Amino acid sequence: MTEDAYEPMFAALCNELGFCLHDKAQKRVIATLPEGLDAATKVVFAASGVDYLTALGDLRRSVRDCIKANLP
Repeated sequence: MTEDAYEPMFAALCNELGFCLHDKAQKRVIATLPEGLDAATKVVFAASGVDYLTALGDLRRSVRDCIKANLP
């Protein structure tokens, strides 16, 4: 699957939740997706410089749900 197929997911993360990732971070998220949604969510937080463990549960859930809803 091409990286372009994931563009709607990254656009949603940026526009809806404020997690605007650069190309390298997007590639890391895509590479992590086979490990599961939780792993991809942690990569989004790490790439954005946000501590996953101290982030609000609602924010973690919103990022995970956004990734899930916008998977190609």
